[in-house]
Amino acid sequence: MKSLSIGSLAEKTGVHIETIRYYEREDILPKATRSESGRRLYDEGDVRRLNFIHKCRSLGFSLKEIISLMSLVDTGDYTCRQVHDLTLVHTKEISEKISDLRKMEQVLIEMAEHCSQGNVPECPIIDSLFDS
Repeated sequence: MKSLSIGSLAEKTGVHIETIRYYEREDILPKATRSESGRRLYDEGDVRRLNFIHKCRSLGFSLKEIISLMSLVDTGDYTCRQVHDLTLVHTKEISEKISDLRKMEQVLIEMAEHCSQGNVPECPIIDSLFDS
């Protein structure tokens, strides 16, 4: 029986109310059942699904990827091998992002090393940002 309010769902999952509404609008989370007074009502199945979505987001999956995963789960048309392969693809993407972030970090460190930290409006960091 659906008896959880949106506030209770948010508390149980750690997902903000506005995010829950957004997920419903984007059909990532099924539209909530409504009470006679129009309040959204949820059950433990909704909690489970939202926890899944929230965990996927915390692991860096895009909404498009989550929708694909949920589609596999909803239809029951998946194998552990498929999920494994998707996980490895996502892991590779994360590794590439980490590499890119390390490069950005190094560029910022180098920019900061050229800064005299003076009290004049001339700044090599700003200058380097304008240069191509």
